[in-house]
Amino acid sequence: MFSLLQQAATTAAETDTHAAPANADAAAAAAGHGADATHAAEAAGAAAHATADAGHAAQSAGMPQLDVSTFGNQIFWLLVTLAVLYWVLSKVALPRIDAIISDRQGAITGDLMQAEEFKKKAKDAEAAYGKALADARTEAGKIIAAQKADIQKELDAAVAKADAEISARAAESETRIAAIRDSATADARSVAREVTAELVRAFGGKADDAAIDAAVDARLKGAA
Repeated sequence: MFSLLQQAATTAAETDTHAAPANADAAAAAAGHGADATHAAEAAGAAAHATADAGHAAQSAGMPQLDVSTFGNQIFWLLVTLAVLYWVLSKVALPRIDAIISDRQGAITGDLMQAEEFKKKAKDAEAAYGKALADARTEAGKIIAAQKADIQKELDAAVAKADAEISARAAESETRIAAIRDSATADARSVAREVTAELVRAFGGKADDAAIDAAVDARLKGAA
């Protein structure tokens, strides 16, 4: 900006320098043609007006914002514009931007809180599922153990019943065997007595029942 001001001042000075000789020549010509001082004064006034007009023409030919005489107004309106811009930004634009940022931050915070709540619920659900699974396994173990105990009781009862039946049948079998043995022994004793008596008679002897019974009993005891 300072370089532009310097260029404008240099241009105005060059314009004044070129206009001054022309004005001087015009004054000399007027003095030569007129003999009195009045004509010379008029010529000098005309030269002064020409110089002023040349200066105004030079200023109008440049950039108006570089005119030094308008710097005060320009600075004033610049300050007014900056103040209005600041007021608009502080009262309109910045509050809206702040509100948008606050809403955005609130939405982000709400989403984060909701995500954290969902995460907590998921952890609680996972813990509840794990507890339910553990309880189900424990209950299943108890049911299996109870069923095993019932089956074992039934099995023990069946085994005891079978053992009792087997023992009873074994006792019955032993009784029958003993009865059969006794019956066989009695039959064998009777047959032996009869055979012995016949043999004694065959050899010409006299069969003594007591002697025959004693001999048969002794023989049977020795065989047993």
